[in-house]
Amino acid sequence: MTLALVIASVLLYLLATGMLAAALRVDPSSPADGWRVPSALALALHAATHIVAWTEVHGPDLHFFAALSLVGLGMAAMTTFVARRERVAALAIVALPLAAAMLVAYRAYGHSRSMALDWQQQLHAALALLAYATLAVAALLAVTLWAQERALRRREFHGWRRALPPLIQLESLMFRTIAVGFALLTATLLTGVLFVQNLFAQHLVHKTVLSLLSWLAFGALLYGRRRQGWRGAKAVRWTLAAMALLVLAYFGSKAVLELILHRAVV
Repeated sequence: MTLALVIASVLLYLLATGMLAAALRVDPSSPADGWRVPSALALALHAATHIVAWTEVHGPDLHFFAALSLVGLGMAAMTTFVARRERVAALAIVALPLAAAMLVAYRAYGHSRSMALDWQQQLHAALALLAYATLAVAALLAVTLWAQERALRRREFHGWRRALPPLIQLESLMFRTIAVGFALLTATLLTGVLFVQNLFAQHLVHKTVLSLLSWLAFGALLYGRRRQGWRGAKAVRWTLAAMALLVLAYFGSKAVLELILHRAVV
């Protein structure tokens, strides 16, 4: 059953991406909304894939590829439902195929067993995945901001720029997204301290330290924005550096522990 759900979801993701690309070519500044229908259906089937898989193994699966797929689901959902209001539909051109690829990887390489987690650990894991998805969208916005600033400096007025909001609005959206992600990351770390045993054990210490460094970097970025008006290239560099630390903290650690050492971690 999950195979049928995966195939249908991937096809709908690709259909939505194609429809969005066509709509952006016709009217970059205000693309037609038709692509949201297949995207929403793809999201529902993507979520259903995980629900069915968890039902079959009688518990949540949060191993490496499952977590990767759930982050992709979160990114696709955010870009689908926030894009219209904030005029950043172009981000979905990246997020939707990425979610499809992560779902395929989950189906092809994911585990078929659940992890023994109590509700506190499940809460911690859910907050972590929401934080990573939100901050990953912020990283996409940072890359987009960098590309837009670069085009402006070079006086390159490409058509794709019309699909994006003004520079100041895009930058404001990036910082708002970072603020939400930072709050979620803070909650993740707090629940980790409260509910995860042996947080500084040898097999978890790298994950913990890198997560704290990422949290400090995002916090410093928000402080710099508020107190010193950080913006532009400096803000982009800090965002991408902090996100790189977070990727290493979670997926880097999970890759080593689960794929190489075969030790399951939340």
